[in-house]
Amino acid sequence: MKSSVAKTVVTAFAATVLLGTATACSSDSDKPASPTSAFVSKSVLEAGQANPMIAQGVSIGSNAAIYKTSGIGPTASNKAAPEGSPESYIGGRFAGGVLPAGVTVTEAQGLNVLEKIRDNLEAQGLTLEDVVTMRVFLDNAPGSDKADYAGWNRAYRQFFANTNLDTGDTELVPLGTAEPGAPIERNSARPTRFALEVAGLPVPGWLVEVEVDAVYPADKEPA
Repeated sequence: MKSSVAKTVVTAFAATVLLGTATACSSDSDKPASPTSAFVSKSVLEAGQANPMIAQGVSIGSNAAIYKTSGIGPTASNKAAPEGSPESYIGGRFAGGVLPAGVTVTEAQGLNVLEKIRDNLEAQGLTLEDVVTMRVFLDNAPGSDKADYAGWNRAYRQFFANTNLDTGDTELVPLGTAEPGAPIERNSARPTRFALEVAGLPVPGWLVEVEVDAVYPADKEPA
Protein backbone atom coordinates (compact mmCIF):
# COMPACT_ATOMS: atom_id res chain seq x y z
CA MET A 1 0.00 0.00 0.00
CA LYS A 2 1.25 3.48 -0.81
CA SER A 3 2.41 5.68 2.03
CA SER A 4 0.87 9.15 2.38
CA VAL A 5 4.26 10.70 2.05
CA ALA A 6 7.18 10.19 -0.30
CA LYS A 7 9.01 7.00 0.47
CA THR A 8 12.63 7.46 1.20
CA VAL A 9 13.74 5.02 -1.43
CA VAL A 10 16.82 6.50 -3.01
CA THR A 11 18.97 5.06 -5.80
CA ALA A 12 22.52 4.04 -5.01
CA PHE A 13 25.15 6.72 -5.17
CA ALA A 14 22.61 9.58 -4.86
CA ALA A 15 24.81 12.60 -4.31
CA THR A 16 24.73 16.15 -3.05
CA VAL A 17 25.64 19.01 -5.37
CA LEU A 18 28.64 20.92 -4.09
CA LEU A 19 28.16 24.58 -4.99
CA GLY A 20 31.05 26.98 -5.34
CA THR A 21 33.71 24.52 -4.19
CA ALA A 22 36.23 23.20 -6.69
CA THR A 23 36.76 19.46 -6.30
CA ALA A 24 38.64 17.79 -9.13
CA CYS A 25 37.05 14.92 -11.02
CA SER A 26 38.46 11.65 -9.73
CA SER A 27 39.18 10.57 -13.30
CA ASP A 28 41.30 13.68 -13.88
CA SER A 29 43.35 14.12 -10.77
CA ASP A 30 43.64 13.14 -7.13
CA LYS A 31 44.51 16.70 -6.25
CA PRO A 32 41.74 19.22 -5.43
CA ALA A 33 41.49 22.16 -7.80
CA SER A 34 42.40 25.55 -6.43
CA PRO A 35 39.34 27.59 -5.36
CA THR A 36 40.49 30.26 -7.81
CA SER A 37 40.81 27.85 -10.74
CA ALA A 38 38.64 28.79 -13.69
CA PHE A 39 36.25 25.92 -14.42
CA VAL A 40 32.57 25.45 -15.07
CA SER A 41 31.77 22.05 -13.56
CA LYS A 42 33.51 18.79 -12.75
CA SER A 43 31.85 15.43 -12.12
CA VAL A 44 33.27 13.12 -9.47
CA LEU A 45 33.10 9.54 -10.75
CA GLU A 46 33.82 6.31 -8.94
CA ALA A 47 37.28 5.06 -9.85
CA GLY A 48 37.55 1.91 -11.91
CA GLN A 49 34.18 2.16 -13.66
CA ALA A 50 34.17 2.66 -17.43
CA ASN A 51 30.40 3.15 -17.67
CA PRO A 52 28.93 4.41 -14.38
CA MET A 53 25.26 5.37 -14.37
CA ILE A 54 25.60 8.50 -12.24
CA ALA A 55 28.25 10.68 -10.63
CA GLN A 56 29.12 10.57 -6.96
CA GLY A 57 29.00 14.36 -6.91
CA VAL A 58 29.62 17.44 -9.00
CA SER A 59 31.54 20.64 -8.33
CA ILE A 60 30.21 23.83 -9.89
CA GLY A 61 32.38 26.89 -10.39
CA SER A 62 31.43 30.03 -8.52
CA ASN A 63 30.89 31.97 -11.75
CA ALA A 64 28.98 29.25 -13.58
CA ALA A 65 25.58 30.07 -15.07
CA ILE A 66 23.05 27.42 -14.00
CA TYR A 67 19.70 26.62 -15.59
CA LYS A 68 17.09 24.76 -13.50
CA THR A 69 13.99 23.23 -15.01
CA SER A 70 10.70 22.80 -13.26
CA GLY A 71 9.38 19.32 -12.71
CA ILE A 72 8.56 17.89 -16.14
CA GLY A 73 6.14 15.04 -16.73
CA PRO A 74 5.07 13.18 -19.87
CA THR A 75 2.72 14.55 -22.53
CA ALA A 76 -0.62 12.84 -23.12
CA SER A 77 -0.30 11.90 -26.78
CA ASN A 78 -1.78 8.39 -26.89
CA LYS A 79 -5.39 9.03 -27.89
CA ALA A 80 -6.10 5.30 -27.96
CA ALA A 81 -5.96 5.14 -24.15
CA PRO A 82 -8.49 6.57 -21.68
CA GLU A 83 -7.81 10.18 -20.72
CA GLY A 84 -5.80 10.46 -17.51
CA SER A 85 -4.60 6.86 -17.60
CA PRO A 86 -0.89 6.02 -17.39
CA GLU A 87 -1.10 4.56 -20.90
CA SER A 88 -2.25 7.91 -22.31
CA TYR A 89 1.19 9.33 -21.42
CA ILE A 90 3.43 6.82 -23.13
CA GLY A 91 4.39 9.30 -25.87
CA GLY A 92 4.29 9.55 -29.64
CA ARG A 93 7.28 7.23 -30.11
CA PHE A 94 4.94 4.23 -29.88
CA ALA A 95 2.32 4.40 -32.60
CA GLY A 96 -1.19 3.60 -31.44
CA GLY A 97 0.00 3.07 -27.90
CA VAL A 98 1.48 -0.35 -28.69
CA LEU A 99 4.62 -0.97 -26.64
CA PRO A 100 7.46 -3.21 -27.88
CA ALA A 101 8.18 -6.42 -26.00
CA GLY A 102 9.13 -5.81 -22.39
CA VAL A 103 8.76 -2.02 -22.52
CA THR A 104 6.88 -0.92 -19.42
CA VAL A 105 4.58 2.07 -19.07
CA THR A 106 7.08 3.70 -16.72
CA GLU A 107 9.86 3.14 -19.26
CA ALA A 108 7.74 4.65 -22.05
CA GLN A 109 6.79 7.63 -19.90
CA GLY A 110 10.45 8.08 -18.98
CA LEU A 111 11.40 8.30 -22.65
CA ASN A 112 8.63 10.86 -23.16
CA VAL A 113 9.87 12.96 -20.22
CA LEU A 114 13.52 12.88 -21.25
CA GLU A 115 12.64 13.95 -24.79
CA LYS A 116 10.75 16.91 -23.29
CA ILE A 117 13.73 17.78 -21.09
CA ARG A 118 15.99 17.71 -24.15
CA ASP A 119 13.62 20.13 -25.93
CA ASN A 120 13.43 22.36 -22.86
CA LEU A 121 17.22 22.59 -22.64
CA GLU A 122 17.69 23.19 -26.36
CA ALA A 123 15.32 26.17 -26.15
CA GLN A 124 17.82 27.66 -23.68
CA GLY A 125 20.90 26.91 -25.78
CA LEU A 126 21.81 23.82 -23.75
CA THR A 127 22.02 20.09 -24.40
CA LEU A 128 21.66 16.94 -22.35
CA GLU A 129 25.48 16.92 -22.09
CA ASP A 130 25.19 20.02 -19.89
CA VAL A 131 23.01 18.36 -17.23
CA VAL A 132 24.77 18.02 -13.88
CA THR A 133 21.96 17.11 -11.47
CA MET A 134 18.70 15.19 -11.84
CA ARG A 135 15.80 14.61 -9.45
CA VAL A 136 13.37 11.82 -10.32
CA PHE A 137 9.95 11.12 -8.80
CA LEU A 138 8.25 7.81 -9.61
CA ASP A 139 4.75 6.55 -8.87
CA ASN A 140 3.90 2.87 -9.07
CA ALA A 141 1.65 1.75 -11.92
CA PRO A 142 -1.89 0.58 -11.11
CA GLY A 143 -1.80 -3.01 -9.91
CA SER A 144 1.81 -2.73 -8.76
CA ASP A 145 2.95 -2.07 -5.22
CA LYS A 146 6.38 -0.73 -6.20
CA ALA A 147 7.75 1.89 -8.57
CA ASP A 148 9.38 0.52 -11.72
CA TYR A 149 13.00 1.53 -11.18
CA ALA A 150 14.27 -0.93 -13.78
CA GLY A 151 12.04 0.55 -16.48
CA TRP A 152 13.07 4.07 -15.53
CA ASN A 153 16.76 3.16 -15.62
CA ARG A 154 16.41 1.71 -19.11
CA ALA A 155 14.80 4.95 -20.28
CA TYR A 156 17.55 6.96 -18.58
CA ARG A 157 20.33 5.03 -20.34
CA GLN A 158 18.75 5.88 -23.69
CA PHE A 159 19.66 9.54 -23.09
CA PHE A 160 22.40 9.59 -20.41
CA ALA A 161 25.53 7.67 -19.40
CA ASN A 162 25.75 5.58 -22.56
CA THR A 163 29.41 5.97 -23.52
CA ASN A 164 32.44 4.07 -22.33
CA LEU A 165 34.66 6.54 -20.48
CA ASP A 166 37.80 4.50 -21.12
CA THR A 167 37.40 3.98 -24.87
CA GLY A 168 34.91 6.68 -25.88
CA ASP A 169 32.76 4.04 -27.59
CA THR A 170 28.97 4.17 -27.54
CA GLU A 171 27.47 1.64 -25.15
CA LEU A 172 24.52 -0.38 -26.43
CA VAL A 173 21.40 -0.18 -24.28
CA PRO A 174 18.20 -2.27 -24.17
CA LEU A 175 14.66 -1.09 -24.87
CA GLY A 176 12.41 -3.36 -22.89
CA THR A 177 13.55 -6.93 -23.36
CA ALA A 178 15.01 -6.36 -26.83
CA GLU A 179 18.66 -6.97 -27.55
CA PRO A 180 20.76 -3.90 -26.64
CA GLY A 181 21.13 -1.42 -29.47
CA ALA A 182 22.30 2.12 -30.17
CA PRO A 183 20.85 4.63 -27.67
CA ILE A 184 18.33 7.25 -28.75
CA GLU A 185 20.86 9.97 -27.96
CA ARG A 186 24.56 9.41 -27.37
CA ASN A 187 25.56 11.28 -24.22
CA SER A 188 28.60 10.94 -21.98
CA ALA A 189 27.09 13.01 -19.13
CA ARG A 190 26.78 11.36 -15.71
CA PRO A 191 24.76 13.74 -13.54
CA THR A 192 24.22 13.30 -9.85
CA ARG A 193 20.78 11.84 -9.36
CA PHE A 194 18.24 10.75 -6.81
CA ALA A 195 15.04 8.83 -7.46
CA LEU A 196 12.14 8.65 -5.02
CA GLU A 197 8.97 6.59 -5.04
CA VAL A 198 6.12 8.91 -4.09
CA ALA A 199 2.52 8.41 -3.01
CA GLY A 200 1.23 10.27 -6.05
CA LEU A 201 2.20 12.78 -8.73
CA PRO A 202 0.27 16.01 -9.44
CA VAL A 203 -1.26 14.90 -12.76
CA PRO A 204 -3.50 11.81 -12.90
CA GLY A 205 -1.74 9.14 -14.95
CA TRP A 206 1.81 10.42 -14.48
CA LEU A 207 4.24 7.78 -13.27
CA VAL A 208 7.38 9.86 -13.90
CA GLU A 209 8.33 13.47 -13.12
CA VAL A 210 11.88 14.79 -13.52
CA GLU A 211 13.69 18.06 -12.97
CA VAL A 212 17.28 18.83 -13.90
CA ASP A 213 20.00 21.41 -13.39
CA ALA A 214 22.28 22.23 -16.31
CA VAL A 215 25.43 24.34 -16.39
CA TYR A 216 26.23 26.57 -19.35
CA PRO A 217 29.61 25.76 -20.92
CA ALA A 218 32.22 28.49 -20.66
CA ASP A 219 31.67 29.52 -24.29
CA LYS A 220 27.89 29.89 -23.97
CA GLU A 221 25.75 32.62 -22.50
CA PRO A 222 22.26 32.07 -21.05
CA ALA A 223 19.54 32.55 -23.66
